[in-house]
Amino acid sequence: MAEQNLVQVFISINSLDNKLASKLEPRASAPHRRLQAVKALRDAGIPVGVLVAPIISALNEKDVEGIIERAAANGANSIGYTCIRLPHELKQLFREWLDIHYPDKAAHIISLIQQMNGGKDYDSNFATRMRGQGIFADIIRKRVQVASRKAGLHRAWDTVLDTSKFVAPRVHSPQGELF
Repeated sequence: MAEQNLVQVFISINSLDNKLASKLEPRASAPHRRLQAVKALRDAGIPVGVLVAPIISALNEKDVEGIIERAAANGANSIGYTCIRLPHELKQLFREWLDIHYPDKAAHIISLIQQMNGGKDYDSNFATRMRGQGIFADIIRKRVQVASRKAGLHRAWDTVLDTSKFVAPRVHSPQGELF
């Protein structure tokens, strides 16, 4: 069983390439700054994990192993990941973004996303919507597993949180909280 913690912080890192990261998340911290934050949190005794997200096939997936390796080197204790999701209006915004920044790769990237989502831009199925399905999703899953094992990191969902202090909310009573 994984270690038990009251609090754990996760920091997302989508690429190690500053130029790509700034296109994906303008005005957000650069990857090296996020890794510094991982180290600072770990040095302060706060369990910290890294979420490799979003993974976009043929765009930033080349960095998966590197992100995991650098996360471990900076003190992360767990790894999680998600593949890109394009629900509702995001699918059109993402297509426009691709046409502006990566017009030569746009059709290929959209094709891979659709192959991971049962032929659609987005699959709302709870069991598959964060990671996709099919051969490309399986390849990403295996790459994350192998890199995590090699780096000595456990999966984020294996972390056990201490819920002993949790008190369920009570229905309001005119008598107050006597009993």
